[in-house]
This record gives sequence, structure tokens and C-alpha cells, in this order.
Amino acid sequence: MRNHWQTLSTVLRDIGSLLIVLGGFLLLSAASVFIFGESRTGLLTFFAFIGPGILSILLGVTIRRYLPPGDLNRLQAMLVCSLGWIVFSLIGALPFVIALDVNYLDAVFETMSGFTTTGITVFIGLDRLPKSILFWRSLTQWIGGLGILTFFLAISFQGSNTHRLFGAESHKIDVGRPVPGVANTLKILWGIYILFTALIGLGLIISGMGIFDSICQSFTALSTGGFSPHDASIGYYRLSGFPHYIAIEYIIILGMLLGGTNFLIHYRLLIGKFKSIYTNTELRYWFGFIAIFIVIIIGERAIHLQRAEVALPENAGYIQVLERNFRTVTFQVVSIITTTGFATRDIGDPYFGTVARQLFLVMMVIGGCVGSTSGGFKVLRAAIMVKSVRREVFRLRAPRSAVSSIIVDGKPVNSDEVRRVGALFFAWITLLAAGGIITALFSDLPGISSFSGMFSALGNIGPCYIPGSDIPQLNPVIKITYIFGMLAGRLEIIPVLLLFSRKAWRS
Repeated sequence: MRNHWQTLSTVLRDIGSLLIVLGGFLLLSAASVFIFGESRTGLLTFFAFIGPGILSILLGVTIRRYLPPGDLNRLQAMLVCSLGWIVFSLIGALPFVIALDVNYLDAVFETMSGFTTTGITVFIGLDRLPKSILFWRSLTQWIGGLGILTFFLAISFQGSNTHRLFGAESHKIDVGRPVPGVANTLKILWGIYILFTALIGLGLIISGMGIFDSICQSFTALSTGGFSPHDASIGYYRLSGFPHYIAIEYIIILGMLLGGTNFLIHYRLLIGKFKSIYTNTELRYWFGFIAIFIVIIIGERAIHLQRAEVALPENAGYIQVLERNFRTVTFQVVSIITTTGFATRDIGDPYFGTVARQLFLVMMVIGGCVGSTSGGFKVLRAAIMVKSVRREVFRLRAPRSAVSSIIVDGKPVNSDEVRRVGALFFAWITLLAAGGIITALFSDLPGISSFSGMFSALGNIGPCYIPGSDIPQLNPVIKITYIFGMLAGRLEIIPVLLLFSRKAWRS
């Protein structure tokens, strides 16, 4: 019993620190009511942020004051990660409940989708919502991009247990550090993150996008979150007749690619180590996957158009049509494989054929690079599994005395790590199956739609083959399942499962 209390006390004390940080962000969102000119009509919205913000800070200060300090071990760090995301979502949902009068489950769903950078939304009519609420939605994804906990560590924590939290939260196998010391590493990563956010936002403003939209879209592009202030997502700018919507789409593509790439690779490139581009195993696999998917989907579309003998649109040359198809397909491939979820066309649109729709599901599982803001199983793990298959084939035809290792970036991968990758993949498949079955049991959705919902939640993606208008009406059991899936996907499943382990709470 004493061990249980010590573990709980240590975990809660660190969550208390996180609550103080959350309160600060909520107060920042309260200030946005005045910044975006909602002071006359946004009094309720202002208090919707002020109340939860003060509550969060008071809870955090009280917990920090009355619970004794303690050093985290590895299991406790993972418990902080899991509970931190849950507590952030439970309190971060309150502004939606107060300002929009939505039910609490839907508010928690939306907030969890934000903090885990998933992007599935239960809100309809985004164009009519207060700007401060839309800003908060985007901010939740930007905070969650490199991790709530890494942000907290980078700005306010210098303790001996810093490395525990960094290792528990980060999406990596062994990506190394740019400089000695976790605190310095995190400051560098967040410096790059802020720099890229600013550059994307500036590019969007130059392309003719409004300042408010540029802020929101830069937050959710680099964080690979996919929340947009418009129901039509990035397609809104084409449909609304923005003169430079093509430039906007290409800038968003670049932003998603930056978010989906390992941020340690960004650091190496910024200090002049350009060799990292072609020597990094994961990067080669990732861009290889993207190129293959684009070629196959464009090829499928060309075959279908040729069979249907579709004529070119009036006033459109061959080059224009080719560029438009390339841009549309590239945007959606990058959006899905980086787990961002932006759209210029719905992935269920007839524009995409059967092969494309199947490949989108594959991309949802693969996801982006380790050490990035993307979700998914991760490209590096997929590469290790590919190399594992090659090794087994090699062993069948090679002498017993032959030595075979899985090599990544010139170094052999530890056998324990290979086993962990296999175990994590099995956990992924199990949760995908469970989520699909639960969706089918509590809805009238067809098979592929039922499974696609959990693919989207677990991969932290957003788009799926469930119509957007149907998601708010899903059974509460399905919504709770997806909330669990979003959290499990973001934290790589294992830390979430530890919440249900009695031994972990005795550590």
C-alpha cells in the first residue's frame, strides 16, 4: 500500500506541474478573445477560458504544495505521460462545454483529438464558431505536436528525472541527441519547431491567406494535426476563389513534410550536415514510400480516365491537368502518411479509385518518421520489419554459421528492439481489430468504414471512410473507443496499457 501511495504521489506531483502549464495556455486563449475582436460578443467565451485556466493553475499549485517530491523511474514516467494526456483533455474540454454548450463526451473527444494531433472532429459548422475557440483547437494540436511533456521540460524543468520523461514521451527507437543533456536537446527541438511554424505562417500570409487562418493552419500543419478553421479544410481556399490557392496547397504540403520528418534530421541539416538526407535509412524509406504511393495513385487515375475516355476540361491544357492531378494526389498522400489529415478532396471522393482507398489505409498504419510530430506505426519500425523478413529469407539459404544482423544507419539493431517492434505491431493489429469490431457492433456502418475509424484514431490521422456528418452521431461506446485509440496511438500503446497494471503502480 505504501508503494502504491509513493508512486501515485510522485506521478501526481509532476502532473501538477503540467496543470500549471495548461492553465497558462488557457489564459492565453482567453486573451485571444480580445485579440480577435470578440470582446463585445465573446464574454461567455472569455469566461469559458478564464474559469478552467484558473482551476487548472490552482489544482497544479495545490498538488505541488502538498505532495512530496520524488524522482521518477521509467514506469512512473510512462504513467505521467498517459495520465498527463488524459488530465489535459478532461480540463481542456471545459471551454467547449461552456462556450458551445456541447455535451462533455464530445468536448473530451475533440480535445483528445487535438492534444494527440489526431484531427477527428465531432464539430460541424466550424466557419461559424468564435475565432478564440478555433484558436484553442489549433493550439491544442500545436502543443501536442512535439509533446505536452517535452514542452513542459524545455521551459520549466531541470530535474534529475528529465531523461525519464523525455524517453517515455518521445516517438523513437534510438535517434540520439543533437547536444549533451536532455534539457538542451529539447530547447533546440522546440526552437526549430517555433521557427518552422513562423516560416509556414509567413508563407501562407504572403500567399494571401488571412492572418488568423495562417496562425491556425501553421499550428496544425507542422504539428501534423489537421484541424482547420473551415469545414472544407484546405479545399476551402480553392472553393472560395482564393487567387493563390495553389501556392497555399504547396506550402501546406511542405509544412506537413517538415512535421513528419525526424526533427533531429532538421537539426543536422540546419548545422550543415547535408549528408543526413541520403544516409538516413528511415528518410530513404519514407520518401520511397511517398513516391511509390503517388505514382500508383496517379497511374490508377490515368488508367480510369483513359478507359472512360474523359476529355480535357475547356481552357485547360495537358500540363495544367497533369499539375492539378499531381498536386491533388501528392497533397493527399503527404497528408495521410504524415498523419495530418488535411484535405483538398475527401478520401472517399470518387476522384480516388479503389486502389487509392486501400493504400490510404496502409499509409494510416505506416505514418511518419520517429522523432517527428506524426503518428502511426512509424517508418523506421516498418523498415526494421522489412529487414527482418529479408534476414529470415537469408537464413534459409545461408549456412548455419553465417552471421546476419539488421543494420540501420550503419549500426546493428539490438535483438530486443526487434522483438519490441514485433510486439508493438501485434498490439497495433489487435487494437485495430477490436476498434473495428466495436464500431460495427454499435453502428450500421459497412466493414471498411467501421475499420477505417479505428485506423484513423489509432494512427492519429483524422480522415476516414465514415462521413464527417455521421461522426457526431456515433454511439458513445464508439467515441470512447476512439478516445482510447487516439491516446494509445499517440503514446505508442505500452504506456497506456501500464495504467491497468497493478505492478506498475507499485514501482
